[in-house]
Amino acid sequence: MRLSVMVRSAPVLAALVLSTALHADPRRTTCVAPASPGGGFDLTCKLIQAGFKDANLLEKPLPVTYMPGGIGAVAYNAIIANRPDEPGTLVAFTSGSLLNLAQGKFGRYNENDVRWVAAVAANYGILAVRSDSPYHTLDDLVKALREDPAVVAFGGSGTVGSQYWTQSALFARSVGVDPRAMRYVSFEGGGDAFSAVLGDHIQLLSSNVGSVLPHVESGDLRVLALLADEPQGGRLGGMPTAKSQGYDFSWPVIMGYYLGPKVSDEDFKWWEERFTQLLDSETFEQTRERFSVQPFRLTGPALDAYVKKQVAEYRSLAKEFGLAE
Repeated sequence: MRLSVMVRSAPVLAALVLSTALHADPRRTTCVAPASPGGGFDLTCKLIQAGFKDANLLEKPLPVTYMPGGIGAVAYNAIIANRPDEPGTLVAFTSGSLLNLAQGKFGRYNENDVRWVAAVAANYGILAVRSDSPYHTLDDLVKALREDPAVVAFGGSGTVGSQYWTQSALFARSVGVDPRAMRYVSFEGGGDAFSAVLGDHIQLLSSNVGSVLPHVESGDLRVLALLADEPQGGRLGGMPTAKSQGYDFSWPVIMGYYLGPKVSDEDFKWWEERFTQLLDSETFEQTRERFSVQPFRLTGPALDAYVKKQVAEYRSLAKEFGLAE
């Protein structure tokens, strides 16, 4: 009799086990930073690595793995083609990823080929120089550029058309300098760009404030312009904005994550709920402050709509700069 009860109960037990599994953490969770350590993608992954830990929202720590190449293109192609259904694999993206998509730099894939799950913070662009640079203010830099646009070597992660090239080009244009005349040295990741400016191989670093802040606080770099709409507080207090110096230019950078195209709706919803809980938590505000990034909140369908709108706008910008047809 006991045996027959056990047999009849097996399907019920199996269903309970399955139900529990579906509501547990996806196996082998990781955040993929599609570049070398250092820079914006790394910062984007480490933000939620710390955030989920601080809020106690994952059963296990979220490791960060690195997949450099093509400023995100290698990771984008690998996830879609080879790892499309991994429920635990989040991939970091920023506004720069959307710029590259707009220009067709991710090969045959476009913005419709992954599942955009969450954006949790915003970073600001920054223009910085080595602490012993002859450029002490933005006026010094602008004066030099107007006299000879090639005299200052800009540098940042990404090639022509990438986020930091576009940031540099739009700044140059805003001060009356032809972007085509400026010098821009491209690097695979933010860490390489930092090394280049510290080694005086480039004169001006075009990056984001979250990645640059440790070098500023150490005294190795000096900020010429924080590209925010208004002055910031906290660890960013005292950084001059371009606007405060009379130059009408800003550059916000969103920080987000996508999943592979074949991740199930159930697993996608699981992550969407976890991100909502993270964004609602009191601890995440403290985590953001620790990373010196600003609030930004979009998940699920709202983020998907935002991404597609931004890519369309960036396509228009790319055509204006002669980077796309």
